Amino acid sequence: MPVAPIPTLRLKNGAEFPTLGQGTWMMGESASQTAAEAASLRHGLDLGLPLIDTAEMYAEGGAEKVVAEAIRGRRGDVFLVSKVYPWNASRQGTIDACERSLKRLGVDRIDLYLLHWRGEHPLADTVAAFEQLKQEGKIGGWGVSNFDTDDMAELLDVDGGENCLVNQILYNLARRGPEVDLIPFCREHGVSIMAYSPIEQGKLLSHPDLIRLAKAHQATPAQVALAYLLGQAGVIAIPKSSRAERVAENRASAEIRLTSETLATLDRLFPRPSRKIPLEMI
Repeated sequence: MPVAPIPTLRLKNGAEFPTLGQGTWMMGESASQTAAEAASLRHGLDLGLPLIDTAEMYAEGGAEKVVAEAIRGRRGDVFLVSKVYPWNASRQGTIDACERSLKRLGVDRIDLYLLHWRGEHPLADTVAAFEQLKQEGKIGGWGVSNFDTDDMAELLDVDGGENCLVNQILYNLARRGPEVDLIPFCREHGVSIMAYSPIEQGKLLSHPDLIRLAKAHQATPAQVALAYLLGQAGVIAIPKSSRAERVAENRASAEIRLTSETLATLDRLFPRPSRKIPLEMI
């Protein structure tokens, strides 16, 4: 039986990849788990999940080292995302942090480099550093993470801010607040959304009504939750798993076709807020 393709997304700089990727939050925290974590990421690559998201924050660089192990000899198969700590995001600090990440990852280029969240350094300095790194070929493009609508508006007013490609945010069925204004604002300005914790750190797996709904689709709750996000224009989901079987389960979410009736049920179970709420983050 043919495997359904994962929807693809083209960023405004021309980069294109499937909208289902792999997260690495909490990887790299134990040396005894490195081999299994790297194998899980390689399995995802084999299944057609080239986007791997990591950060200097994750295990203080440990996750980047796991990624390095996973992609050794396969750099051409990978769309690599990493992030800079906000306290490192001065003009020179961003450049230095990127150099450290490149070394840990064992690569000479990060495809997408993000500011992890807002800090004390002026956005203009961080953007200038991103643009310099891009000119030098050390990153393919840049974006931000955990930016609410006001943050995005301020960023776009900065010189070069219009080159922001992605805003990575907490977004899933249980956290639909961004649908009210942040996601429409980003779409209007050509900024794609990357959804982290797309199954609410596993909490959605035990939701009784979602379990029943998933069974009706001969699917799992995680697959329905991911299918919901895959159906949203301009959204990339990055579930994290250290187990090959769970990676395969995530990949199979592309097989799920949510009907209008199912979407209506999800709206009832996980209603979108009626007004804007501040962007949540974990």
